[in-house]
Amino acid sequence: MARTRVTAAIAAFALLPVLAGGVVAPSYAASATSLAPTAVTADPPPDVTWDDVAAAQASVDATAGLVAKLKAQLASLQADVDRTQADADAKGVSYGKAQDAYDAQQYTTENLQAQADTAQKQADSAKKTAGQLLAKVSKTAGSDSLTASLLGDAGQADSLLSRLSYMSQISDRSKQVYAKALQLQKSAQALTDQADAAKQILAKLKDAAQAAFAAAQAAADAAAAALQAQQDAEAQLEAKLSVLTQHRDATLADYNAALVAKWGPGAAGVVSASGWANPANGYLGDRFGMRFHPIYLIWKLHSGQDISGTGCGAPIYAAHSGTVIYAGPNGDLGNFIQLDNGGGVTTGYGHIIAGGILVRIGQHVAPGQQIAKVGSTGGSTGCHLHFMVRINGALTDPLPFMRDRGITLGS
Repeated sequence: MARTRVTAAIAAFALLPVLAGGVVAPSYAASATSLAPTAVTADPPPDVTWDDVAAAQASVDATAGLVAKLKAQLASLQADVDRTQADADAKGVSYGKAQDAYDAQQYTTENLQAQADTAQKQADSAKKTAGQLLAKVSKTAGSDSLTASLLGDAGQADSLLSRLSYMSQISDRSKQVYAKALQLQKSAQALTDQADAAKQILAKLKDAAQAAFAAAQAAADAAAAALQAQQDAEAQLEAKLSVLTQHRDATLADYNAALVAKWGPGAAGVVSASGWANPANGYLGDRFGMRFHPIYLIWKLHSGQDISGTGCGAPIYAAHSGTVIYAGPNGDLGNFIQLDNGGGVTTGYGHIIAGGILVRIGQHVAPGQQIAKVGSTGGSTGCHLHFMVRINGALTDPLPFMRDRGITLGS
């Protein structure tokens, strides 16, 4: 079929098979050529049918459905991005605190180690001094010259004893310094050992916090990437939907132009090949034939087929092209229109709402053209269309009559 209003861009979009989040787009690859317009024609193409319009609409509906699913998934993915990023932020805060604690402990450990090093130097110096003094005292006290001095010269003995007493005091002081240095060394080293152990624990905690942050950030990045992929897929589908919508509109325009060319101005909607259309939308009510009348409470011929369910004011369409031969009140039928459809066939439309007759006597109408509005005038218990068919003046059941002409009433 010739199409004049959209480009072959639809073929490019036909290559989008699978979208993010598991949504699968319908493939248009096989039909891209038939969907894309290829030529400009001055007259509406005669081969455009309602099936073409329905197919174009189905493509629009399918793609619009995918867009709706993607939008729903986008909301969920955005929530994942927010949640994972919040988790990454929290893990980052934890990592920062672990790093701060580790740094503080590192500083404390270094200070304690410095104290231990100083104490060790003091201890080493004290041990060396004390050792030297003790060695000197021991050497002097144990020699023959010391004994001779003590026995032979009283003045020299007094001086020597004074020296020995002083050296003993020095030795005692050295011992005290040595003992204190050892105590300080042991204390500082113990604290250093504890600090080193704490630092090792904190190092593990810091590493764990860093790993948790890295994992959380990776999850956040993955969620953001999934969201971006879904947004890209939505953008592609939106573009495809735009092309399909243009194609649908162009197909409908061609179809309506073909109807007008074939059946005259006003023709619209689903029109069969023989030129018949559904007079109203809705479900079937009372059938043609004898029935017990709900108002008059008597058995009475029901002269047509009721079509209900669309409510007061819903459109009523001409079932076939023809001329209006009656338009006005008609007793039990209420406000009523009758069309002469040619070939001895007339169609009637009853219970039209007050002010709902949209045509006048003598006016020519086309199939699918709106001629009235659903009402409940005359002998009616609710808003509906009472549709009648006569052949050479005799009533006939509208249901099989319309079916034979390609129209299913009540659809």
